[in-house]
Amino acid sequence: MFNHIPLLSLCEYQFRLRIMFKTSRQSPRLRHVNCGLQLNEINRPLTRSQHPAHAQAILARRNEPRHALERLAFACSAARAVAKTGRPPFNLAMMLRIHCLQQWFSLSDSRAEEALFENRFYRDFVGISGTQHIPDRVSTLRFRHLLEDYELSPKVLQVINAKLAAHRLLLKAGTVVDATLSAAPGSTKNKTGERDPEMHQVKKGNQRHLGMKAQFGVDAESGWVDTVIGTAANVNDVTQGHALLHSEEQVVFADAGYQGFSKRPDAIGVDWRVAMRPGERRAQKHPPWGSLHEQGEQLKASVRAKVEHPFRVIKRQFGCVKVRYRELAKNTAQFITLFALSNIWMARSRLMQSAQG
Repeated sequence: MFNHIPLLSLCEYQFRLRIMFKTSRQSPRLRHVNCGLQLNEINRPLTRSQHPAHAQAILARRNEPRHALERLAFACSAARAVAKTGRPPFNLAMMLRIHCLQQWFSLSDSRAEEALFENRFYRDFVGISGTQHIPDRVSTLRFRHLLEDYELSPKVLQVINAKLAAHRLLLKAGTVVDATLSAAPGSTKNKTGERDPEMHQVKKGNQRHLGMKAQFGVDAESGWVDTVIGTAANVNDVTQGHALLHSEEQVVFADAGYQGFSKRPDAIGVDWRVAMRPGERRAQKHPPWGSLHEQGEQLKASVRAKVEHPFRVIKRQFGCVKVRYRELAKNTAQFITLFALSNIWMARSRLMQSAQG
């Protein structure tokens, strides 16, 4: 189904929506008021020569076969029986666009429904002509559960990476692995009176964090995410290192948290270049080999720096700084989708240049 949406159209809409709504933490109603002058300019009809990836380019491809995600089509047809009475089911491609909007602007199900009512540009991207047939929050919730139950978020990441590889933008000679903590609420003021049992505490420095880890591997050349795994916060990074590889890389870069992984039996066949611990690095600064060790560590750090770019996109650009749901599987599915969309965001300039060239 993701092939049903042109990748360039997603990229350009994401780029224009982020420019139009720079204050992503405001409510949709406030964004609509604050950006009224920009809406008049952006909603102005564009000719095909001015903007080849306009909304009409998306709507014109509605009837194309969805051959890239046969599993999603099968899952939807098997899990969603059409009732004889009631309103007809919503188009799956339209629901996927709404799901993308939720990730880009950190919208809940009810806020996404409100934003579609208020913003015409959202409706143009989703493919809704008016305000009469807008999916409500329950429909959005059920679609997200469909993606979670059939584990379709990894398939979305695979389709996006396949398209990037087709544009020769994704190389797989090396991988950089890392992990990021995402905080979970520590309050017990809920129906069960307890915290999420799948979230655990971990000590980082002198501070304890409750939540989960998103462990992932990125391409060492481009910095785009290849694999994503969600674990509890107390899971050691070194135990998940092999699962983050795609079996095509020749070298792997990692920080000091992966020290000792090269001695594990599942590290055979790959050259692991792990950073030194800060104490060891300070101890080896003395001559005669201190300068050479320092240069080597700086070179490894320059490659590992690419792993920080997806962090910035999903946490600062998309506003995902905490877990949104209970249960580890739900939050992992959201992280996979966020990293997949971050690949489009980071590749937007190259995709536009390749389309124009």
